[in-house]
Amino acid sequence: MFRSEHHQALSAAVGVGLRHPHYQDALSETAGVDFVEVHSENFFAPAGATRDFIRAVSERYPISLHGTSLGLGSAEPINTDYIQRLKNLTDDIRPFAISDHASFSWSRLNGRRLHAGDLLPLPFIEEAVNIMAENIDRVQQILGQQLLLENLVSYIQFKQSPMSEMEFLTKVAEQSGCALLLDINNLLVNAHNQKADDPLQTAKQWIDELPIDLVKEFHLAGYTPVAPGQLIIDDHSQAVNEECWALFDYALDHFSPQTTLIEWDNQLPDWQRLQQEAERARRHILQHVQRQNISGGGSHGLPTSVTA
Repeated sequence: MFRSEHHQALSAAVGVGLRHPHYQDALSETAGVDFVEVHSENFFAPAGATRDFIRAVSERYPISLHGTSLGLGSAEPINTDYIQRLKNLTDDIRPFAISDHASFSWSRLNGRRLHAGDLLPLPFIEEAVNIMAENIDRVQQILGQQLLLENLVSYIQFKQSPMSEMEFLTKVAEQSGCALLLDINNLLVNAHNQKADDPLQTAKQWIDELPIDLVKEFHLAGYTPVAPGQLIIDDHSQAVNEECWALFDYALDHFSPQTTLIEWDNQLPDWQRLQQEAERARRHILQHVQRQNISGGGSHGLPTSVTA
């Protein structure tokens, strides 16, 4: 059985993505966040300053590891060295969650293994389900911990996809035993870029397709506004916008509160502003609980701070 009890303990926790400009803030200040997320690959060095830092962070906060390079949908086998480095890191800092994306990255050209350096989209076909489920199972067996699979922003759509993205993700999760990390902002970006008449309503319909017990984490983020009809780039450069907050409320009602992360990677604000975004997410969770109590739907429990 893969370790998942940490998820349950943090089910209503709110955290932030910890990026380099805020490293010292995170260690020196009393933070109003329940956990931090870091990019796994930044801490693969087995010794030195980065490993010392992440150990210090792990003594102060629960940590979620978020990967960008596993390429779980790759037909080319996942790099063994990568998995071993990830296992070394997880054994060292004991993250409560490990996640990566529903994408492919690894391929082979002229006999050489290559990494795309990006999150490339997949066709939603049975073959891709089987490949991704097999790769996820392999990684979970090595790590001894359940993975979270994040939905992707895709700037193209494959004509030969016979199933929806949500059906695809559900099949992968059920076949592999992983859970889902639902990026709320990614749903909206895709709905806008696919020229949906009502992007918010379309995103809500996608949420309705997912079984309520598969989603274990939410990501919230913002993007640089563009003129109507222009392509939106998922740049994580702004505060969470009102449309995303509205969809978050809908997701809370559909799935119940789950671990929630504020992502902000570019044009970073100061540490205090980032904590304000986390506090707003916490207020939305509290409001959800109040709505449930008023409607007689019962309480999912108030979010509480946690310690490592």
